[in-house]
Amino acid sequence: MKRVRRSAACLAMAVIFCASAAGSARTVFLANDYGAKGDGKNLDTIAIQKAIDAAAVAGGTVSLQPGLYRTGSLFLKSGVTLDLPEGATLIGSESLNDYPMLPTRIAGIEMSWPSALINVRDQHDVKITGKGTIDGDGPVWWKSYWDLRASYEPKGLRWAADYDCRRPRLMLIQSSSNVEVGGGIELKRSGFWTVQILYSHDVHVDGVVIRNNEGGRGPSTDGIDIDSSRKVLVEHADIDVNDDALCLKAGRDADGLRVNRPTEEIVLRDSIVRHGAAAVTIGSETSGGFRNIEAYNITAQSGVPSGVLFKSAHTRGGFAENIRIHDLTLEGVAIPIHITMNWNPSYSYATLPEGMKDVPPYWITLTTKVPADEGLPHFHDVHIWNIKATGAKRAFEVSAYPNATLDDFRLDHLDIDAATAGAIANAKNWRLADNKIHTADGTAPVFTDATVSDPREVPYGEPK
Repeated sequence: MKRVRRSAACLAMAVIFCASAAGSARTVFLANDYGAKGDGKNLDTIAIQKAIDAAAVAGGTVSLQPGLYRTGSLFLKSGVTLDLPEGATLIGSESLNDYPMLPTRIAGIEMSWPSALINVRDQHDVKITGKGTIDGDGPVWWKSYWDLRASYEPKGLRWAADYDCRRPRLMLIQSSSNVEVGGGIELKRSGFWTVQILYSHDVHVDGVVIRNNEGGRGPSTDGIDIDSSRKVLVEHADIDVNDDALCLKAGRDADGLRVNRPTEEIVLRDSIVRHGAAAVTIGSETSGGFRNIEAYNITAQSGVPSGVLFKSAHTRGGFAENIRIHDLTLEGVAIPIHITMNWNPSYSYATLPEGMKDVPPYWITLTTKVPADEGLPHFHDVHIWNIKATGAKRAFEVSAYPNATLDDFRLDHLDIDAATAGAIANAKNWRLADNKIHTADGTAPVFTDATVSDPREVPYGEPK
């Protein structure tokens, strides 16, 4: 235990040191001096980008006077700090033409996609801070998605809606290093994912406030997605979203297996999730795998259906190993321990309707078959401890496959009050110890195709 905690602390300090290297005394470049109006009507993209470009030459800071700045995609450059003071808001353009199409990975596959509102691509030593706001003006993008999905679902194309409806992310950090985001900045109403950290390393996200449920409930408005990246620290986040909140990803199906880049050396800590899919999520894009992950001191409230959520599919492949999740407080979370390797089949398994031709190239990518033995995900060596959950519906909902079991999990010091115990299936060499599972119906967990150290170590009965 002590060795694990020391390694996490060392990682956190290393990330903070690297990401803060660009934060010394700097020349300030005021975007207003380059023509930014801040009236919420005129498009200020060109003026703000001019300030960024000038700051990149000098290694300076870009700032703005209080105001509402309507803008398309902005591209930060190495050595630049974007400092949004309180009262200054960047609000996204409602025209897709203001977000240039560029190569990236979206929802697990590499393809061209609209640029994010704020982009850090192939850069280093970049900082985004301040108590201002970055607003994606999400409702226009959310409506476009729901309209498209309503027409796709009757055709058996639920899986395609997320890829065909091009919605800008709020912030993308791609193929970059030594990046810091935080300082109390508010990120809100993202059209799609809020912060995607992709193919990057040495990234520190500290003290962001994410609010994506204002003016509606945006689909797929993930909070922070760490995607095939390494050495990332996320802390002191306050998240209210309508999908994954703190989420680790690593590619989808054939394309994810081709790229084969893991997410590793990640710390998530000291955060609150008010609404979202789970307190901590791994997947469903698991193809590149996960290793050396620690998440702790996270609170999830009643708008969150799962506590620890691992999700994948039998076409994803990949692995998870040396995962440590502990000291979670779950208040009214329906399923504290939720693991499924057959996640959302209508989305996870992409198949072309018979006779359909002239489809986009990425549809071919999505529907490329994965050999059965390569598609099974393998999760093992996971330790989950010190979980306090009240008001749960089911303590456990765990399943995988008989030929790809969940191996060598250790669950201890769980304190869960639930209506019923639930079930654990397809689990091998699990150790359950020092747990208190209180169930209103008096049930104990049902074990199917599972070997557990001693199921009697899981007490159950009427809650106190």
